[in-house]
Amino acid sequence: MIMHRSDHALAIRALRSAAPYIRMYKGKTFVVKAGGGVFADPQATRVLMEQIAILHYFGVRVVLVHGGGPQLTELSAALGVPTRMVDGRRVTDQHSIDVTTMVLNGLINTRVLGMCRDLDIEAVGISGVDAGLVRAHKRPPVRLTADGELVDFGFVGDIDAVDISVLKKLLDNGLMPVVSPLSADESGTLLNINADTVAAAIGAALQAEKLILCTGAPGILGSVDDPRSLISYTDLRGLKRLRDEGHIAAGMLPKAKAIEDAIRGGVRRVHVVSYQSPEGILGEVFTNEGTGTLIVADVNALTPAEQSTP
Repeated sequence: MIMHRSDHALAIRALRSAAPYIRMYKGKTFVVKAGGGVFADPQATRVLMEQIAILHYFGVRVVLVHGGGPQLTELSAALGVPTRMVDGRRVTDQHSIDVTTMVLNGLINTRVLGMCRDLDIEAVGISGVDAGLVRAHKRPPVRLTADGELVDFGFVGDIDAVDISVLKKLLDNGLMPVVSPLSADESGTLLNINADTVAAAIGAALQAEKLILCTGAPGILGSVDDPRSLISYTDLRGLKRLRDEGHIAAGMLPKAKAIEDAIRGGVRRVHVVSYQSPEGILGEVFTNEGTGTLIVADVNALTPAEQSTP
């Protein structure tokens, strides 16, 4: 590619602007969670993985946690296995857990590893089952407050503990873990766990500098149907207010819970960014303005410059 002098100048200015952030985050741990929606589009996958590769090249210790919801729904339909979602979470019977294993540990994880090889990222694919990374139990039936229905989520797990030993060994050796959220109970029964929930638990266990949630939306929106209502930053109180007012619903509910759990667990900052943007992650991490939504424990702890973002 031939660059004009003006392009060179822009690139150099961008690197100078990013340099303080590169110094700040070198050697720090980021947990990045990407939903299955991005992996349904090869171009979007490429855009996302190129940004993660740059983080990796700059010395950020990245743990990538992936979902696979759209692919799971598609394969379930092809196999005649019905799909039911309750409050953004998938009800998983015996047939569904088999499909989940094929999609998450097989299709998605392997495709991501293939992209990592192309981008010269030394990556290792694992799941919550490997080396006891995520220890969980089967979720008991839950009574919904709206209509009083008792819902059995089936082979869906709630996390008991996270053993980060295997992640630390990989990261210490310069490898990037690519984590499928599938887990198991003490008897080895496979359990499906929401990928946002797993990413938050891993982030807290690692005391990660950042948890970055990549979604189809530009970030958290003040009005679900209006992309222009992007909220640049908020805190746990603001997040609760948005949920109470109905601005956070359906698939965003598990994300909101994951954000809260991550911050309360010790993750300093959570970012919600668009996987459709070619600078979604990098613009959020390496510029003061950001591209998505930053969530912290208390906005009063943000610097004046951070609070003045558009």
